[in-house]
Amino acid sequence: MGFAPGGGASDRKNVAAVIPAYCEEKHVGGVVQRTLLQLDRVLVIDDGSSDATAQNARAAGGEVVVHPRNLGKGESIKTGLCHWLDRGAEYVVILDADGQHLPEEIDRFVAAASATAAPLLIGTRMSDVRAMPLVRRLVNRYMSNKISRVCGQRIPDTQCGFRMVHRSLIPDLLGGGARFDYETEMLIVASRKGLSIAAVPISTVYSDEVSSIHPVRDTLRFFKLMRRYQNL
Repeated sequence: MGFAPGGGASDRKNVAAVIPAYCEEKHVGGVVQRTLLQLDRVLVIDDGSSDATAQNARAAGGEVVVHPRNLGKGESIKTGLCHWLDRGAEYVVILDADGQHLPEEIDRFVAAASATAAPLLIGTRMSDVRAMPLVRRLVNRYMSNKISRVCGQRIPDTQCGFRMVHRSLIPDLLGGGARFDYETEMLIVASRKGLSIAAVPISTVYSDEVSSIHPVRDTLRFFKLMRRYQNL
């Protein structure tokens, strides 16, 4: 289903960034600096970090909101979405603080939003998986196939956190899960509203980042989420 937002992403002044971060003092400063070369408004949500994440993000020029304790990535994204909704942003870009998403590729989301008018855009790394570890590749394909069936539309890389959201969808995204299951729930909520989700090809980047996903606990959350929506 098409969507015709007012304004548009072609003017970067309409676009703001949210960078959820937990104990990312090593990478967050560089990510903020590079994102500020693309957009004027960059917000880091420090999700109860015990290191210098907040200080390094501010030193790099980013605006920072600090959660007094760790609430989860989902809650961090919601905090950022509310922040920019209240301040009039037309689109909000979400990218990770560990350097896995290239701020230089925000342009790809801007162009895709203008071309498709989709209210939700998600990066896809599946066009070139040579740099992706085999286990992640297999898990991504399995998860993406399963979630695509629940959503009723093909989403090539449902596990990618690099996204862009139009402000009209934000109020519908402020409930749901608090942790990594929230990113899946975003896709389901948009799909259940009959909205199209556009895939944006991005680079596959892996360096020294350590995944914050708990392999057992977060997998159980995922299947619980799937059961809930499959029964609706």
